[in-house]
Amino acid sequence: MASLRVHPDRLEILLTRAEKALSLRRDDIVVPRENIRSVTITDDPWIWIRGIRSPGVGLPLVVAVGTWKFHGGKDFLAIKRKRQAVIVDLIDDEFSRVILTTNHAPDLIASLKLGG
Repeated sequence: MASLRVHPDRLEILLTRAEKALSLRRDDIVVPRENIRSVTITDDPWIWIRGIRSPGVGLPLVVAVGTWKFHGGKDFLAIKRKRQAVIVDLIDDEFSRVILTTNHAPDLIASLKLGG
């Protein structure tokens, strides 16, 4: 499961070796805080998937890791099973949104202190 680190100026998404391999990605994802529009918690991340996998791995309701392209851009997913996830909506960034399963979604939202 990806690790999330919140800094005063950025959100770092540290991918595991397996997630990097499955997504065909060499680097972790770093998002400047000013590019974060909103953060949402969901109990069913699978309903938030849009577009087609390119590149990445997807097995419905089991795992989805990689880039999903859609008409308006692309999303990055690191979803495992039907666990609680966080959806990070972005502006002016590599991805339109990032969806990650995490055990610490409420803590992430509290530490980002969005909308204040």
